[in-house]
Amino acid sequence: MKYLILGAGPAGLTIANRLMEKGEDDLLVLERCPDAGGLCRSTDVDGSAFDIGGGHFLDVKDPVVTDYMFGFLPEDEWDRYERDSRIDLYGDVIGSPIEANIWQLPEEKQKRYLDAIAAAGCNTGLVKPEKFTDWIVWKLGSAIAEDYMFPYNRKMFGEDLDSLGTYWLEKLPNVSYEETKLSCENHRPYGKQPGHASFYYPKKYGYGEAFSRMAAALGDRIRYNERVSSIDYDRRIVNEAYKADRIIVTIPWTGVEEHIGLPDELILAIGSLKHSSIVTEYCPQKLDTPAHWIYYPDPALSCHRILVRHNFLPGSKGYWTETNLTRYEKDESGEKTYFVNDYAYPLNTIGKQEAIRSLLDYTSSKGIFGLGRWGEWQHYNSDVVMRRAIDMADDLL
Repeated sequence: MKYLILGAGPAGLTIANRLMEKGEDDLLVLERCPDAGGLCRSTDVDGSAFDIGGGHFLDVKDPVVTDYMFGFLPEDEWDRYERDSRIDLYGDVIGSPIEANIWQLPEEKQKRYLDAIAAAGCNTGLVKPEKFTDWIVWKLGSAIAEDYMFPYNRKMFGEDLDSLGTYWLEKLPNVSYEETKLSCENHRPYGKQPGHASFYYPKKYGYGEAFSRMAAALGDRIRYNERVSSIDYDRRIVNEAYKADRIIVTIPWTGVEEHIGLPDELILAIGSLKHSSIVTEYCPQKLDTPAHWIYYPDPALSCHRILVRHNFLPGSKGYWTETNLTRYEKDESGEKTYFVNDYAYPLNTIGKQEAIRSLLDYTSSKGIFGLGRWGEWQHYNSDVVMRRAIDMADDLL
């Protein structure tokens, strides 16, 4: 076929449908699972939708993406919300991001954070450090680093924080002592809003419903339960069975057992790519909070965040937790409902950018293209993945 697409998550489904829209139907999608959606799959738990891969929402900021999604799941089947995300800071629950909301803390605690921000290297003219932990203190101050950023990132990504690079942290808000002090004086946040400040979520379904409809639109151009075990880069053949003019890789490179014809240094580059795994678990209790999700830096609690389902899915109850697999205490009773996601977050380790760039430069010269969270090994949200898929389809055509 002309196009072989590996993976039926948001990236694979979007590029396949976009190619179809533009008149190119000589394509096939291979998916290792029995259903489509990837990390954005949903299932039914306790009578309502449960998003298996954690909290996924449709950001409103890109009309190209929202209009595209509404072509499969019409706009009147979505509710729009203003984001309410919070941090449980060892019993003090405040808004997120932390640096814009310390005014919600008792005054003596506000002073500790303000003093630490004033002394932060980015506010005193110190040279930007290279180590992750030093960079966090330089950017946010020692108090936020010690109370929130260090413990939360250890829970989410692992204990060795200094194996992470700092190149991805530039997206953190610029912490101005003056703005933070002003927020404490005026009791309101200042500065840039975080991602998903406004978002859509289906009225009657989980987020995965949109991707199920995208898969249905492709008909028999998806083959399920087809695990990719080998890629031949010179012949553009997958599993010694599927040959294409162009191959789009949206699955994890590290999950492919055999890379035929790939130079040794690029096989080593793939081996250097790291990721984390998570477990999502359902809890039926109704929480007395208007929040959509809550972050928990406390190391004593195994999960790093919860998604309060009954606050964004009408008629549902309960919430679900998200926990790094290494911290999850497996239920031996069989009474809990949980899902393991082996590939959840690509880790932004030192050297990752160079490794993935060298890999993609080479493979694209062979007509094999990486796309999305795993194909590009970037922590992209689904809306970003979809926009990149739309753009790639248009460029390829």
